[in-house]
Amino acid sequence: MAVPIECREVASKNIYSIGYGVLFACLDESITREQVEDIAQTIIDWHGELAPSSETHVFFRDSAFRDDVSKTNMAAILEQNGITHVRSL
Repeated sequence: MAVPIECREVASKNIYSIGYGVLFACLDESITREQVEDIAQTIIDWHGELAPSSETHVFFRDSAFRDDVSKTNMAAILEQNGITHVRSL
């Protein structure tokens, strides 16, 4: 079974939507504090467009965040907008 994968670019980072928004991933090697809000907003807007029928998961590369504040802010922005499964690997 083929699962659709789409890609959008924001703040020079690629964000992927897998399975019509069931999973979002940004696996870039570096995400700065200044980029967190733009990336989070892109995921929120895209999630709203796709309106997935099941829980949405978002994954980031743990080492991409320069500090815990950036990682915490990303998770908080997404969670405030109903995306509660945010993980960094």
